[in-house]
Amino acid sequence: MREKERKLLLFAGTTEGRMLAEYLSKKRIACYVSTATEYGKSLLQEEQLSDIIILAGRMNEEEIKTFLTEKKIDCVVDATHPFAKIVTENIVNACKETQTGYIRCLREMETSSEDLAGQEQVRVFESVREAAKFLSTTEGKILITTGSKELKEYTKIGNYQERCFARVLSTKAAMEESVRLGFEGKHLIAMQGPFSEEMNRARYFVTKESGKAGGFEEKLKAAKKAEAVLIVIGRPQERGRSVQEVCHFIESNFGKKEQE
Repeated sequence: MREKERKLLLFAGTTEGRMLAEYLSKKRIACYVSTATEYGKSLLQEEQLSDIIILAGRMNEEEIKTFLTEKKIDCVVDATHPFAKIVTENIVNACKETQTGYIRCLREMETSSEDLAGQEQVRVFESVREAAKFLSTTEGKILITTGSKELKEYTKIGNYQERCFARVLSTKAAMEESVRLGFEGKHLIAMQGPFSEEMNRARYFVTKESGKAGGFEEKLKAAKKAEAVLIVIGRPQERGRSVQEVCHFIESNFGKKEQE
């Protein structure tokens, strides 16, 4: 039996990406799945997916364009993190340059930023920088769960090494960057989420509006239970399709042809 032609490229690394990869494997639709890290790749490999080639490593715009051209990709499914704005921009630009089809898979939202802002003990900000600026005017312990890439903004908070506790992914890059910025010992927590309510307690709890897949509801409940102020980085507004809609599109356009 000859190797199936892969005309789809899925950018994963999220819960939605994993769900789509599992769906493609179940439908025996051959494709490439790209994750930013070896850790993300290992999580997918645990599922033992068939007809899937998993790639690890971040690609810039030029590298994406080269891959699309060399592999003759017909369509790209972007299921990257809602806050990975630069990554999505690179994918979109690469698709436009190569005239490759593009679909954005959006994470399900439980509560809008407007609804959150109206709740007691919840403050919504447009960026980590704005949230850190506000926290500089407060007192008390701060639990940070917005990732290692923007930890530098929190170092502007007075006495941050005593006040702040950073929770990051258990990857070498995340750990090294956190330590470099001064987050060490009990002030650095390296674990994979989402987490239970008991894990999410502090005077101020900083998180991104990560949706259901990111355990946002549990974080909101934990903050209320602990009477902590939930600092929320609002999700960027964008257009796209749900996981179910993307699955329907893929099966309608690629399923039958790939299975022949």
